[in-house]
Amino acid sequence: MTSPAPERPRTDGAGPLRVAVIGSGPAGVYTADALTRQKRVPVRVDVMDRLPTPYGLVRYGVAPDHTKIKGVARALRTVLERPEVRFVGGLEFGTDLSRDDLSRAYHAVVYATGAGVDRRLGVPGEDLPGSVAATDFVNWYCGHPDSELERFVLDAERAVVVGAGNVALDVARILAKTADELRHTDIPQPVLDTLAASRVREVHLLARRGPLQARFTAPELRDLLDLPGADVHVRADHVDIDPAQVGSGGPELREVSRAARTNLRLLTELAGREPRGLPRSVHLHFWSRPVQILGTDRVRGVRIEHTRLDAEGRLEGTGRTTDLDAGMVLRSVGYAGVPLEGVPFDDRRRTVPQEDGRVLDAGGAVVPGDYVAGWIKRGATGVIGTNKSDAAATVRSLLADSDALLAARPDPLPLERLLDERGLAHYDYQDWLRIDTAEAEQGRDLERGERVKLHGWEAYRKAALGRL
Repeated sequence: MTSPAPERPRTDGAGPLRVAVIGSGPAGVYTADALTRQKRVPVRVDVMDRLPTPYGLVRYGVAPDHTKIKGVARALRTVLERPEVRFVGGLEFGTDLSRDDLSRAYHAVVYATGAGVDRRLGVPGEDLPGSVAATDFVNWYCGHPDSELERFVLDAERAVVVGAGNVALDVARILAKTADELRHTDIPQPVLDTLAASRVREVHLLARRGPLQARFTAPELRDLLDLPGADVHVRADHVDIDPAQVGSGGPELREVSRAARTNLRLLTELAGREPRGLPRSVHLHFWSRPVQILGTDRVRGVRIEHTRLDAEGRLEGTGRTTDLDAGMVLRSVGYAGVPLEGVPFDDRRRTVPQEDGRVLDAGGAVVPGDYVAGWIKRGATGVIGTNKSDAAATVRSLLADSDALLAARPDPLPLERLLDERGLAHYDYQDWLRIDTAEAEQGRDLERGERVKLHGWEAYRKAALGRL
């Protein structure tokens, strides 16, 4: 077999391909990585974010007690520190800079803005006080600067989490842990103080389908089952499934993944475990969907309809309902993308329409110079690592278009001049490092470990100026 010829650098004398990446989460940084790893086309990449801090959901979406996953930030950091890459924080696309602005300064723009809002349940009572998006709770315990400390007081003894994905299990686990169990993490100190005063003692997790259709992974499930201060319960009849029948038989047994089989084994072991009489508890309810949030002035409970799969494998209600008292409901039924100003958007899929990473207009034609990567491209699917191959695929398309992109804009405007025209200030990578240092110092001062996150915009501003 003949080895492919090595990729040769361009020698046509063209200036570097200037690319703006909107979003500094994994998809955005992996895009910068793929662009700067290749040697054929000289590239300069500006990774932009409206926040002064990079890493997106690695910083603001991964639960604070998942320290191994958060280690991904160390790999992302090496990309942002490459000489061909520049971090530009504190600039919001569509507010500070438009697509037309960026077209003056860059040959191409890659949108990697993720999926920033939660999906709704669409049931009566969903907007009652005490009914909130799990994304808001995640932002709160991850220290997102937009999240107000007073957003959560945790004064209800029973909380309900709707959903059967990893985020739902994260939320249930954080609610069920004690402050001492979270003390070694980077959770902001004011949030830790609120969790220490939490009155939550029971957490009920509702999954519309059965254990074999749940979207959470085995490592997440193990983390929940190993809680030292909480008993975890599941109904034995919900997991009374013969493993030999999995893959055949009824609709709930067909097309079952290996991960789901592992989950079933863990849940079956749980069903046979004697409760330890611990002060907190988590209850897993399969075949249960909320049809109404109960209450008048605030959440008082949830009306649950029991469900099943029909002969075709579609979810349907049985008509049987149960009321569960609760003072707090957190919906965790998925993330959705939001439209970007001046960029085509598919309202049904909640993504930017694209082909091979190239943005398509309403007529299906390629929008020259516009690309997408990550969740805004494919929807909120996959794990952090999925974004690496996804970004690489988009970059292949962008590089294939590089000659046309360079020819269309031979002399782009420097970003600094554009920002001067707009009177815009921004955070640079050194500002982020000062925030990073302040968090490490706070971790040492509080004797809580490697770092403790700052809380709120003012703390970020002071740290970036070196005044914290």
